[in-house]
Amino acid sequence: MNLTRKWLVGTALASLLLGGCTSKVTEKDQYSGYLSNYNNLQQVETPSGGTAMRWVSPSWNPNAYDTVAFTRLEMYPAPKPNERVNQQTLADIQNYMSNKAKTTLGQKYRVVSSPSAAPAGAKTLVMRAAITGVSASPEGMHWYEVVPIAAVVGGVSAATGIRDENTELYIEAEFIDAKNNQTVAKAVRKIFGTTLENDKQKITAQDFKAAIDKLGNDFQAFIK
Repeated sequence: MNLTRKWLVGTALASLLLGGCTSKVTEKDQYSGYLSNYNNLQQVETPSGGTAMRWVSPSWNPNAYDTVAFTRLEMYPAPKPNERVNQQTLADIQNYMSNKAKTTLGQKYRVVSSPSAAPAGAKTLVMRAAITGVSASPEGMHWYEVVPIAAVVGGVSAATGIRDENTELYIEAEFIDAKNNQTVAKAVRKIFGTTLENDKQKITAQDFKAAIDKLGNDFQAFIK
């Protein structure tokens, strides 16, 4: 094989590999519409080694508040359970993430259910957060529907020719100053769970628990 042919083959293989790569962050056309806006989001590296799209107000000071109004993560848009991700799995993930967020917030702030539940004189933040998501077809990163939990193509098994799949969980969140109703921080985050063997394997809450724990550590560092 001459050098030209080798170069062409190498280029073709590289294109195939790059075409199947999974983005580390949520793409703009995958934003759910949950946040008030997505202006000025920038890619940042997190303490756990992950990647997020985030914007923080120049005036942001986590120590300027003593109370956070937060009940639980929402599901946005409405969940669409299927044969791989049932309603119980969605509920388990929602509860696990909500409890993790409350525990993390509770280490620094008083946590109340709503701004009106905060005591008089409290310096209150409102935390809005939701589980959003994207699913992809086996051919690659082809968008086709919005669901709370997603399985997208990862690698290819050399022995069987069957594609492995990466489980992915998408989250959008923002902090709002209750005094002036201004957003002071917002983030769009994609976290990766365990790798599944094929497109038939069911997705469970257990697939995401380790990734959610890392997300909790990043959250704790952000409000520290």
